[in-house]
Amino acid sequence: MRPYVILNAAMTLDGKIATQTGSSNISGREDLERVHEIRKDCDAIMVGIGTVLADDPRLTVHKIDAKPEDNPVRVVVDSKCRTPVDARITNGDAKTIIAGANEYKWDFKESDKYKTLTDKGVKFYFSGDKRVDLKALMSYLHEEGIEKLMLEGGSTLNFSMIKAGLIDEISICIAPMVVGGVNAKTFFDGDGFDLMDEAVRLELTDSYSLGKDLILHYKVLND
Repeated sequence: MRPYVILNAAMTLDGKIATQTGSSNISGREDLERVHEIRKDCDAIMVGIGTVLADDPRLTVHKIDAKPEDNPVRVVVDSKCRTPVDARITNGDAKTIIAGANEYKWDFKESDKYKTLTDKGVKFYFSGDKRVDLKALMSYLHEEGIEKLMLEGGSTLNFSMIKAGLIDEISICIAPMVVGGVNAKTFFDGDGFDLMDEAVRLELTDSYSLGKDLILHYKVLND
């Protein structure tokens, strides 16, 4: 068993989720409110360590009316346990789980950083060898009572999750802008597939305009 996973993101018309310098203010106010409604409806929100290091997000519900108990559990996929002790996801606004890989487990557990983070209430889960075993992580999160999880990237984690068949739904905001840049982050990154026949298939379930943006909802056709 695993949580139902919704991947949400905003991208430019040319598929970029950030410029090559890391600028990522893409969607409009209406979409930000939509995103926070999804957060409020989910039990957990998950990002990769790259997102934490680049954006230092809070991962809380704060763009709409909400109570502290509306904040989802914050999950960070961080194989090498690089999350800074002063990152905003380590504050007391919501429960935080950091998922690390077993290769780094014991050295990290003996570090001052581990003690500081656990003293702040951060919980750790270790799986996999050099990389977090995402399927094992999903099973663990389900055992923790998480039934619906919102995935907010970044692009490498997005691909790893969809390749593993762990995404059920995609909600994407397409903003009317083009930024280009060969080094700009795309919606999905990682190793990619070699053949089009290997691509993950989607079914469009809804589409509508929201302010200046276009919202698309897809069901992932997992085998």
